[in-house]
Amino acid sequence: MSDEVRLTAWVRGHVQGVGFRWWTRARALELGLVGWARNTNDGRVEVVAEGTREACVKLLELLRGCGTPGRVDGVVERWGEARGSLTGFIER
Repeated sequence: MSDEVRLTAWVRGHVQGVGFRWWTRARALELGLVGWARNTNDGRVEVVAEGTREACVKLLELLRGCGTPGRVDGVVERWGEARGSLTGFIER
């Protein structure tokens, strides 16, 4: 049984135009995750990350923490099985 998971997180608040996606990418790469982060039309940032559950939980904690650029008002998460189709971590 694989410990690899996929985390999808939607982050709301003042998170566009403040370096949030770049910051998320840097944290994800430090944690050994692959995936992407992109702005959505409604002002949120969508983050998709795959890797170990432990690393994804840590990323989620960081997204909810006080050290992010801008201001995070809330994070909605969805968990699933890793698909294995992602490489690197990009800003979209």
